[in-house]
Amino acid sequence: MLSLLAPAKINLVLEVLGKRDDGYHEIRSLMQTVSLCDVLYFELADNVSLECDQPNLQSDGNLVVRAARLLHETCACSKGVNIRLEKRIPHGAGLGGGSSDAAVTLLALNKLWALELTLAELVALGAKLGSDVPFFFHRGTALVEGRGERVTLVSPSLPQWFVLLIPSLPCPPQKTRKLYSRLNKSNYTDGGYVTRAWEALTSTGQLPSSLLYNVFDTIALEAFPGLEKYWRVFKEIGAINIHLAGSGPTLFAATAIETRAEEWHRQLQEQGLESYCVSTLDFQVA
Repeated sequence: MLSLLAPAKINLVLEVLGKRDDGYHEIRSLMQTVSLCDVLYFELADNVSLECDQPNLQSDGNLVVRAARLLHETCACSKGVNIRLEKRIPHGAGLGGGSSDAAVTLLALNKLWALELTLAELVALGAKLGSDVPFFFHRGTALVEGRGERVTLVSPSLPQWFVLLIPSLPCPPQKTRKLYSRLNKSNYTDGGYVTRAWEALTSTGQLPSSLLYNVFDTIALEAFPGLEKYWRVFKEIGAINIHLAGSGPTLFAATAIETRAEEWHRQLQEQGLESYCVSTLDFQVA
């Protein structure tokens, strides 16, 4: 049996430059793996199957199953696999859990089935499954461009702590697509937010929270009715520079001070809110 961790991610900076001819949006993002991880177990079997500790995710539509079957069909593989998924990353929260699970599945099965595909070939397959999947074949901090398929690593990651607040809000179907559909030309930027963050990170090894940015922050309160209450609670405990995590509705605040992050986390938990205190993770999934 083979077991691997699949880390969550945060978009430290997320810009949309415009809409592409293929219908996707051109993005520029600085992404970071963090220490909140799903756990996946892989065991050879006759067929492809998935067991999950959250029964509602145990379906053929799960990216884990889709990744396994895509690889199975692409390589005309005669082997099967039983995959067990322990879900720790909140589903549909904007933290990339499904995409991370898919990347790890491709990596694990390439090894388990002895397929010997190159990393570039696996990344190309991952891009067919979702725009965030290519990032998760890498680790730590990365510049992500195009629709998500171009990944440039920054190593090592900056030491940083994040508090994640998971609002108890319904996840609408096609959430990410609907968020992108709310954008217009006034929301598009020229990549300057990423450039400033990238320069600060590579020259000083620091990334002040004032340089964090998410294009969806401006439309999040309208897109997620009820989110304003959670944003306000986060501010009331002293968090600053609060942002949407990816396509939300998770909110996050960053700090370089571990004890401060732990205190924010403690106060949120005392109010009965779902939150996580996580750190940056230089994480190699291969």
